[in-house]
Amino acid sequence: MNILSLIGRTTELFTDDIETHEKELKEVVSSSSFLVIGGAGSIGQAVTKEIFKRNPKKLHVVDISENNMVELVRDIRSFLGYIDGEFKTFALDIGSDIYDTFIKADGEYDYVLNLSALKHVRSEKDPYTLMRMIDVNIFNTDKTISQSIQNKTRKYFCVSTDKAANPVNMMGASKRIMEYFLMRRSLEMPISTARFANVAFSDGSLLHGFNQRIEKRQPIAAPKDIRRYFVTPKESGELCLMSSIFGENRDIFFPKLSDKLHLITFADIAVKYLHNIGYEPYECQSEDEARDLIKTLPEQKKWPVYFFNSDTTGEKDFEEFYTGEEEIEWERFENLGVIKNEPIFDDQKLEYFTKTIQRLKEQGSWQKGELVELFNAMIPNFNHKETGKYLDQRM
Repeated sequence: MNILSLIGRTTELFTDDIETHEKELKEVVSSSSFLVIGGAGSIGQAVTKEIFKRNPKKLHVVDISENNMVELVRDIRSFLGYIDGEFKTFALDIGSDIYDTFIKADGEYDYVLNLSALKHVRSEKDPYTLMRMIDVNIFNTDKTISQSIQNKTRKYFCVSTDKAANPVNMMGASKRIMEYFLMRRSLEMPISTARFANVAFSDGSLLHGFNQRIEKRQPIAAPKDIRRYFVTPKESGELCLMSSIFGENRDIFFPKLSDKLHLITFADIAVKYLHNIGYEPYECQSEDEARDLIKTLPEQKKWPVYFFNSDTTGEKDFEEFYTGEEEIEWERFENLGVIKNEPIFDDQKLEYFTKTIQRLKEQGSWQKGELVELFNAMIPNFNHKETGKYLDQRM
């Protein structure tokens, strides 16, 4: 299946930049050692492949998902084969003591890339998953940077999100707070990051769900009013690698908007997707109608779809990679913009955030409202959109 055509494009975003810098990329990667954290997710796998195919001296991959890690190895062996250097994977939780022991036993990496994240807006529906999001997106990141500093790592990279620019949901806000922690750590070691669009057909995404719905003979549902930018998994890997290797301290890389990158609705992609696999979409007026018609329509080469207007918590009306207050370097790359940052952070706020989370955990109970209030204290003009409705209440 051609992902580019489904998201309304004919060309890849970063081909020119990769070709221009390929010689230097190969020289740096082939002479360096890498640790990829969260390497079995969709973005992590893409980054791992980009590093692997340039023959690194050492490539270690850590992820909590044992099954995804196995598939990553099978995919690499089947597609790319082998490298001269050391390639190993470890099914570990980076928040655990076992991971800390693993780092103490080796820890010698030139580059550490952190792709682990709770990325779904739906993860803010309850206070417990939301607290885990804070742990994964903020505190695990800060911990692994601290370990990298101790081990004299050359460079640390972690992925942010376009939703961190003027965030309206807790996921985007958690990444914005993470960026504040990065600014503080950048005084101790070079750090770069990236903000980019939705990764098309990444694990757990709505588009990935289309594959599951077809396989399980279920109707497809999608919002018709939400327009988003999409990159392919390969493009996400290229963007992260470019930021890791070429990003200066505190740089945030993002894809430039152009005729190659444009907004498209989930409903439009659903229509293209069904046409691509030989079905005509049949638009239903309700979830019940869609569930009922799935019993008969596929035999007529039609597939029931339910397109709706979004009303769930945390959906941003539009996407942006940077704010008007940020300094942008436009000329260095053909299709990559770079946000240039000074180490601006409020140390007292970061300490207040850390101690408040510790207190809530120690008391053994907390409410979502307390966490929203804390986020409001951290981010000026945080415009959290709470509707009382969540994606888990949708088909």
